[in-house]
Amino acid sequence: MKKLQIWWPVLFALTLVAGMWIGYRLRKNIPQSQGFFAGNRTSSLQEVMDLIKTRYVDSVNTDSLAEEAIEAMVSKLDPHTLYIPYSKTEEVNEDLKGNFEGIGVEYLIINDTVNAVNVLEGGPSDKAGIKVGDKFVKVGDSIVAGNGINPERIRKLLRGESGSTVKVELRRNNQSVNTTITRGTIPKYAIDAAYMMDATTGFIHLKIFSRTAYEEFMAALEKLQKQGMKKLIFDIRGNGGGILEEAVDIADEFLDSTRLVLYTEGIHTKRRDYASKRPGLFEKGEVVLIIDEFSASASEVLAGALQDWDRATIVGRRSFGKGLVQEPFELSDGSQIRLTVSKYYTPSGRNIQKPFQTDHNAYGDEVYERFHNGQAYKQDTSHTGKVYRTKLKNRIVYGGGGISPDYFIPLDSGRITGRSPLYSGTVLSKYLYEYYVNHISSFSKFKSAAEFEKGFTVTDDNWNEIKAYAKRDSINTSSIDSVDKQELAQRFKTLMALQIWRQQGFYEIANQTDKSVQKAREILK
Repeated sequence: MKKLQIWWPVLFALTLVAGMWIGYRLRKNIPQSQGFFAGNRTSSLQEVMDLIKTRYVDSVNTDSLAEEAIEAMVSKLDPHTLYIPYSKTEEVNEDLKGNFEGIGVEYLIINDTVNAVNVLEGGPSDKAGIKVGDKFVKVGDSIVAGNGINPERIRKLLRGESGSTVKVELRRNNQSVNTTITRGTIPKYAIDAAYMMDATTGFIHLKIFSRTAYEEFMAALEKLQKQGMKKLIFDIRGNGGGILEEAVDIADEFLDSTRLVLYTEGIHTKRRDYASKRPGLFEKGEVVLIIDEFSASASEVLAGALQDWDRATIVGRRSFGKGLVQEPFELSDGSQIRLTVSKYYTPSGRNIQKPFQTDHNAYGDEVYERFHNGQAYKQDTSHTGKVYRTKLKNRIVYGGGGISPDYFIPLDSGRITGRSPLYSGTVLSKYLYEYYVNHISSFSKFKSAAEFEKGFTVTDDNWNEIKAYAKRDSINTSSIDSVDKQELAQRFKTLMALQIWRQQGFYEIANQTDKSVQKAREILK
């Protein structure tokens, strides 16, 4: 995982909050709160709040005090019970909706200037004539160049209700361009790559279990089957979870009817079974599922079900270990409590949740290192997790938190230190974007990512330019050796494919050297 490992924490951080939705039963009749301190008897907390409000020497924002009190209480419960202030509810829920309202442009701030990095085809900005490489000078009446603009501020200026308009002033080829953008609904896709790796093997990467995940998965599966797919590599690395029902529906496409996918149970919540209900679209083809330490929640539900039913071979690293079900309760002021009400169990009875007091690797690094050659977990008799058996082949699988892969692919940490000064920030992304904008005509001759991979060569000039670019940000590249330079050349291609063909191009190139993907292809031969 040398080429992708640095990106998983970023992707995971963006999707982990959305993963907190795992198990949220999005019902119409959510129990209505009567207020946080409601009850027949006044609580001590309410008495304190009343005293502060009526007798304290100075004016106090009691709403802020209440929020802090709630946050302090839920912090004593479990890692996933969550308090969401009213002001943050829309933002937290956005990823799971599968869309948002805005202008359809991705941007990068370079030298205190907002640059259009990608423009959604057919989206509001595309219709308004905005092009990759445009620099935003004004949004409405606000100047956004050269005055300390930050991502949060530009986001607030550009976002707005669908149908509303915003005037922008741009800089393009040293000329001023003015246009008006009519905001619209912008899709946030759950599937970011689906393509054929060879004549019979398909690849799908699912980044989140949003409300459109199952619909998108079915479309991708049908497309690949029409292209001859008989085997599937299903990649859910970095997927922090999402809506439970989407994961159950996707699992259903791999399992015979009436197979148990998972069950949930808690002290105050009766057991509830989730089972497959219909003939699946891919019940017979071979499947390899790739997971990592950032695959959480709904991702673990899917992995656990397919492993327990011997339906897929699991490759990668132990998953995150998030197996608690949260249910949303709305408070009187519009804020929400996502309260843990039950736990997840795989078909064999494994509880996915890792112990609260431990980090991801609950069994110690020595257990992981025993699999440095990619040997199956079932070959390690010293594993400290409780032993379970799969439903059909009676294979050994382990409980104790997370899903253990059948074939472990270790995190290659040997070279991280040398490369981190260049990869830890946005230096490389900024350089690649500016390089692309300055050489668009030369890149236009490549009609696909595969063609680009074969026809483009990273030169010493590129390397010298990157070093000079990094120096501007006071980043020392002297520790980067010849091996790092070789890896950088591959990273250059991967990220340039991301710039041109988005996530699809990124995976098409990165997968050619990805160790987990290569192991999956070896299994499917």
